[in-house]
Amino acid sequence: MSARHPPQHPALAAFHPAVAAWFARTFPAPTEAQIAAWPAIASGRDTLVAAPTGSGKTLTAFLTAIDALVREALSYGLPDTTLVLYVSPLKALSNDIHVNLDAPLAGIREELAAQGLPDVDIRTAVRTGDTPQSERAALRKRPPHILVTTPESLYVLLGSESGRAMLAAVRTVIVDEIHALVQNKRGSHLALSLERLDALTGKRATRVGLSATQKPIDAVARFLVGAGTATSSSASGGGLGWGGARMKRRASPPSQPPPATQGEVHACPTAPSSISATRASATLRWNCRRCRWKQ
Repeated sequence: MSARHPPQHPALAAFHPAVAAWFARTFPAPTEAQIAAWPAIASGRDTLVAAPTGSGKTLTAFLTAIDALVREALSYGLPDTTLVLYVSPLKALSNDIHVNLDAPLAGIREELAAQGLPDVDIRTAVRTGDTPQSERAALRKRPPHILVTTPESLYVLLGSESGRAMLAAVRTVIVDEIHALVQNKRGSHLALSLERLDALTGKRATRVGLSATQKPIDAVARFLVGAGTATSSSASGGGLGWGGARMKRRASPPSQPPPATQGEVHACPTAPSSISATRASATLRWNCRRCRWKQ
């Protein structure tokens, strides 16, 4: 096997050949968290990944989304709209996004060329409160396929006509550092925004939560899934276990979570494909009472 095409791990078999080839020549092997999470995310199930720092959690979520975009771009072409939304409570996103998004996209384009396949132009952008007006105007004219933002900026986008148009076709939502949101007002606000996003798109976007500190993990899974009623299952160390719990409007915030000591993955069955106006209103009022945001 050539250095350009090293042996591939069986977990990569589900990815497009160019995506799998890039990963195989970039990393020695998938991590335990990646092996457990990829099938759940690809199947469209809400998935919560808890694994130590350095285990590739962010790339776990991004690679599945990138793979779907590559396949669609090669088959039909990509629409000029945002399809993947990445939300992080941290504003300092540039370095992390370069490692987990820009570098993989560049490497995959090289693999496509090496395999004699057409190029794909998957656009990305960061939108925070610090984004200059010129860049915001450019995003309105030509939305990125993958948008990186914060909970506060997501709220602003959902309140504007141009932002709603940009987000109307979102299929996947990745919530990073979810432990920093689940216990506070920012988390309540984000839970509301995610319900508003589902109402806007008219269908349920797949939700992927990422964090290194999640205990009790079932409470964080309820927070990720959001309003409605659903059951959950989990995989810890790659093996399925843990029975589900009935979902309420929103999970009660857990106590301070200790760091996770091994990879854990929760894959939650997809909630109803849309939410009614009545339920959306109830969610709005409940979250406002909880975090005291004025509406």
